[in-house]
Amino acid sequence: MDRFEVCILAGGLSTRMGCDKARLKLGGRTLIAAVRAVAVGLGSRVRVIRRDLVARCGPLGGVFTALKTAHSPAVLFLACDAPFVSPVFLRRLVRLSTWGTRAAFVIHDARVGFPFILPIGELSTVEAMIARREFSLQQLADAVAAKRLRASPRDAAALFNVNTPEDWARAQAWWRRRRATGLSGSSGSSASRWTNRVTRC
Repeated sequence: MDRFEVCILAGGLSTRMGCDKARLKLGGRTLIAAVRAVAVGLGSRVRVIRRDLVARCGPLGGVFTALKTAHSPAVLFLACDAPFVSPVFLRRLVRLSTWGTRAAFVIHDARVGFPFILPIGELSTVEAMIARREFSLQQLADAVAAKRLRASPRDAAALFNVNTPEDWARAQAWWRRRRATGLSGSSGSSASRWTNRVTRC
């Protein structure tokens, strides 16, 4: 059995985007396909969670669903709208979690978020939070006494997620620039130069 499996959460409503952002394409590949390709490279089982067992709980609905149906001792959670996440960054998080034996979250701009890893034993904590209608990832990280991986400016592109048309335009501009310069990774300097031109879904 793998020490951990990867679950990509794709059950959101994409209300700020106005269309299904998981199906937006960069370089001929959907955002979710780009994230899945990185996840597969980790060598663990990969699943996509498209429908939550408990509705209207934000990301905690997907977290609950993944932990409830997990086949491994821990789950690494990825967002479907973060196409530039890197395997190097994910391996840092996995190592911090001692290969899934401890909860670990990324902290960026003073907030925790994706990606993160949870042992399946934390299912009861997630259930209790949902019962109390506490749906934030910050509350979850605190409740499970998670380790924190503090992101640096160099990690900005790896953590960038597409929520709005403005985000999508910036992601497209960065993708074109990376392809034109032959870059294989991300950097804070390139991320800071993303443009604000809006394109349609």
